Amino acid sequence: MHAFEVLSDPVRRRILELLVDGEEPAGHISAAIGEEFGISQPAVSQHLRVLREQGFATVRPEGTRRLYAVAPEGLRQVSEWLSPFERFWRGPLAALGTELARGERARRSAAEQASSGETVGSDGPTPQGEE
Repeated sequence: MHAFEVLSDPVRRRILELLVDGEEPAGHISAAIGEEFGISQPAVSQHLRVLREQGFATVRPEGTRRLYAVAPEGLRQVSEWLSPFERFWRGPLAALGTELARGERARRSAAEQASSGETVGSDGPTPQGEE
């Protein structure tokens, strides 16, 4: 099964989202997915099995519980496949970051001028009352 086939299922994507912050017990995953998607515990177990077998999740026993976590291998496959396409979004995202920073600097500058009593005219900042 290709990595994108694994991720094509919304239940499996949601399970990975639940695991992104760290280990979760199988019971918690099953309850959350069952409530959200209306599927049974055995169905959730099948999705967890696919994630394990395809390298997207790991499981470790702790007493009577089974704790699941994200495994890097499946995600690495996705990342490797996507890497030739990154040029399509890296440049535009970098430009967006620059524009956001420029806008933030302009807002800060305007706020500082407003708090110091200056107004901005065509000739630059002018103390209030001398316009």
